[in-house]
Amino acid sequence: MEPEERVPQPLLGFVATALANAVSHGYLALFDFGTFVGWVAFFMLCLIPAQVVTVVLAPNPPYARRLNQPARGVVLLLATIATAAIITPIVLRLVGEGVTPPGPIPSHYAVIVVPTTFFLAIAFGGWPFTKLSRNGGVISLAVLLASYVITYAIFRIFFDYDFMQGAPVYLTSAPDGLYNAVTALVFYVTVLAGMFLVLHFDLWPLTTTAALMKQPVLGLVWMLVSVAVGAAVMQVTTGSMSKDPMWVLTRVTAPFIFGTIIVLNMLQNSLFAKLRQPLKGLANTVAATVIGVALGQAYGYFSDWYLGELPMGQPGYEYELWLVNALLSVTFPFLIFYAAYFAYWPLTKQGAPNARTEAVRT
Repeated sequence: MEPEERVPQPLLGFVATALANAVSHGYLALFDFGTFVGWVAFFMLCLIPAQVVTVVLAPNPPYARRLNQPARGVVLLLATIATAAIITPIVLRLVGEGVTPPGPIPSHYAVIVVPTTFFLAIAFGGWPFTKLSRNGGVISLAVLLASYVITYAIFRIFFDYDFMQGAPVYLTSAPDGLYNAVTALVFYVTVLAGMFLVLHFDLWPLTTTAALMKQPVLGLVWMLVSVAVGAAVMQVTTGSMSKDPMWVLTRVTAPFIFGTIIVLNMLQNSLFAKLRQPLKGLANTVAATVIGVALGQAYGYFSDWYLGELPMGQPGYEYELWLVNALLSVTFPFLIFYAAYFAYWPLTKQGAPNARTEAVRT
């Protein structure tokens, strides 16, 4: 059921994006740099997986089913915040030794839980938990727990923090895995961007083969395609172009993900609805890239207003840390809250319980 619109798409999406961005900037302006990249970003990162499983797997829970907007959105928002409040100290103890404020090591873990959750919820559609239960709440909780467990294994196997030894933020419990932790993080988030790229094409050409559209085959193939995209991007940028991984994250990967949320979620895939695949996917990809890069540049200018000119690049990556968290840890969930939880209210006559959100729910 789509929202009954007072404002038609894509105008609805553009207006809603502007409103959500305005709220995000008001929120961002409240915090100094240390507080924002510490506790604020860490809590928001622990909130996103709970938001994803709610929107994708349990969008109409019993406790909110009969509520109208904005009450429904408020209840879903409070439930997600409560879940994040439970998860945050557990994650901090699990991978951060309980050290406060959260440093880069637990924050990296919190970051990479997000791609894992997206893959389990969207690419795999909740499989295999959908075989065990039909209850959306049970499935979403199972996926959420599995995301943290699987990510912990990824974290321990692939992330190496030897380069941080001697720094105040280093933890003796930090993993000494196969790859530099920053490079591994950027690669995994770029793999998530690859997953979103497939969504721009409405899963074409996978949809042309019925055998590929069944789980777990769909999830596995989709994941392999996404890994290939992530590897290609990293090879070109950090390899051929010799770019710093944090440059790739903040100038390529994060803007594309951010633009995708606007094109597929806020605009509900309406910009090029009359085009057929693969032209529609190409047009969507270009639009997401242009919108994301433009807004990323705009957010960079706003950082000067809020905090003064932040240093770019090594050793501290202050500008990069603020920008990626502003885009993906704050504005990303704010956009989804508005589109999925509040169903664009009051721009819609009556927010629908199951408002469609393409990139977060398929």
